[in-house]
Amino acid sequence: MAISQISSLFLLHLLLPLASISLSQSSHQLMCEVGTGNGGSIGGISWLPASLSKLLIKGGTVVNAHRQERGDVYVEDGIIVAVKPNIKVGDEVMVLDATGMPGGIDPHTHLDAEFMGTVAVDDFFSGQAAALAGGTTMHIDFVHPVNGSLMSGFEAYEKKASKSCMDYGFHMVIRHWDESVSKEMEIMVKENGINSFKFFMVYKGTFMVDDKVLLRGMKRCKSLGALAMVHAENGDAVFEGQKRMIELGITVPEGHALSRPPMLEAEATMRAIRLASFMNTPLYVVHVMCIDAMEEIAKARKTGEPVVSGLVLDDSKLWDPDFITAAKQDFRYVMSPPIRESGHNKALQAALSTGVLHLVGTDHCTFSSSQKAFGIDDFRKIPNGVNGIEERMHLVWDTMVESSQISVTDYVRITSTECARIFNIYPRKGAILVGSDADIIIFNELRNKSKISSFENQYEFFQGKVEVTISRGRIVWKDDELKVAPGSGKYIPMPPFGFLFDGIEKTDAKLISSFKAPVHRFKSDV
Repeated sequence: MAISQISSLFLLHLLLPLASISLSQSSHQLMCEVGTGNGGSIGGISWLPASLSKLLIKGGTVVNAHRQERGDVYVEDGIIVAVKPNIKVGDEVMVLDATGMPGGIDPHTHLDAEFMGTVAVDDFFSGQAAALAGGTTMHIDFVHPVNGSLMSGFEAYEKKASKSCMDYGFHMVIRHWDESVSKEMEIMVKENGINSFKFFMVYKGTFMVDDKVLLRGMKRCKSLGALAMVHAENGDAVFEGQKRMIELGITVPEGHALSRPPMLEAEATMRAIRLASFMNTPLYVVHVMCIDAMEEIAKARKTGEPVVSGLVLDDSKLWDPDFITAAKQDFRYVMSPPIRESGHNKALQAALSTGVLHLVGTDHCTFSSSQKAFGIDDFRKIPNGVNGIEERMHLVWDTMVESSQISVTDYVRITSTECARIFNIYPRKGAILVGSDADIIIFNELRNKSKISSFENQYEFFQGKVEVTISRGRIVWKDDELKVAPGSGKYIPMPPFGFLFDGIEKTDAKLISSFKAPVHRFKSDV
């Protein structure tokens, strides 16, 4: 199941000229002064511990996944309290004249992640700063167990996230199975706000689980109302493919893609779908990268999540005959499943536009050039990962809306609302409705975007620029500056038994009744 989300506050007025922001001098001073600190800078990023209690966004079109309408949005203490035309307010309210759209929710990130012998360069402040600059106001990261313990892993990630400057949630990774894991899964769901568990079908010898663990994990997820997620590649076959490449003398990054062709992603996707159907439990397939896997998802009507790199890139640069160009691109493009040849990206776009795939994540996991160079003589040692947390909103708009493949309401759905619904935090997130969190971005589609991320970027060009990002009513990104303090982010618990579990009991009962067993037999005289 693949999901990408944007907070469902979407203020859009395509017919107006460039967005303008109207701030009085007194309001601006208030923004700078309110808070617990005096501001400062981290890593070259300036921040202000700003917290405004009242905010009016006017002059735009409110776009939700179900409809768009002209209206103003009035916010108090970070919550939307009114959505209607011509709202009148007093002098104490900050007013923004806005042309914009919703804040994003990225369902798939890896910040401060320990992976393949190194640690990702983006932590929970730098990665989130880039996200806010790109219009994303919430993300869901992956917690890994520590020494086999889910609780120890959760506590470790709580510490990592203590510097957060935006809202976030957690998925949990399952790497082995015993009774303690089963018990800790219940604690994660009932006490720690985690409603999704990820199983790797690849990375043999480290993260990979076999079908036995996957089945037990799916059964436990179902009993807890939690969503089973899979990274679908055949790990045993990939391992053999890697050995084959080395034996053939293909040690360069091209060997990464050649060792894990689309058929191995499709096989694992099909197998996970069959096992989930056998257990009668929902399934979420992360980072769908190829036509073959997408078709398996379409046949099964499961939920699939393409990532933005798979939507907009292909592997053509990996095969550049110029050594310098190829060397620069190859390492940066290494992720799993790999970026596919041209054609797969267009098919994924079509699947997203027709509802076969449901949302867009990033799988954001960034490594520096020096870290990527660990595999200069052996592609198996290149840390897998690409960026995207800052670029996703712009790239989906440019790729899908500008090309008329989806409408603006569909854009809200695939970047925000659907993710919020799947992970059971709608309508707190993913909608511009009374009572929803005020996560909003002011977006100017006519200007090129500036970047704050220092990570080398493989996305060459995209349109649009986030002028202002508002998180829970706070202006956190404005004038190309971050205006929030580390530690101001908030953990968002995600409750179990979302809408994907509707009807599970009935289908279980129907299945059992279809068995027509046990048959009551009698012994005949011999």
